[in-house]
Amino acid sequence: MTEKLKLTIELVPASSWYNNLRSLLKKEMWDNLRKTVYAKCNYKCAICNSKGKLHCHEIWKYNDKKHIQKLVDLVALCTKCHWIKHIGLAGIHTSQERLSFEKLVKHFMKVNDCDRTTFEKHKSEAFKKWEERSRYEWTMDLSVYKNIEKHRTLGNGD
Repeated sequence: MTEKLKLTIELVPASSWYNNLRSLLKKEMWDNLRKTVYAKCNYKCAICNSKGKLHCHEIWKYNDKKHIQKLVDLVALCTKCHWIKHIGLAGIHTSQERLSFEKLVKHFMKVNDCDRTTFEKHKSEAFKKWEERSRYEWTMDLSVYKNIEKHRTLGNGD
């Protein structure tokens, strides 16, 4: 099902919360990197092409046998697409009346040209996968970041 969807839910295992590239970098380094990502995406959301406020989203690939989460890319996402990616956190903000869950669901359905049943099924599958992955400790592989920095440095003529 996920292969057909343009916008998907990507829940980070609980054991890996706050364990990401952004948290490892100094603010200035992260700011420079995210601005590079925004430029790479032509200052539009990589999923729905909307303009406006963007977030730099880390895309992870999970090796469920070796419990390694590998950073594979960074993309620019609009606020709504980014909340969908982190729908669990969005649920917390919704319960605190900081966010409209229904607006996010409508955005998901519009971007994917699907119905509520498709959203609910995808969400349920994502949470099942999250529960399973959250049972383990994960090792982070940031080797792609080293390549990003290497290319950035070379590209700047340094």
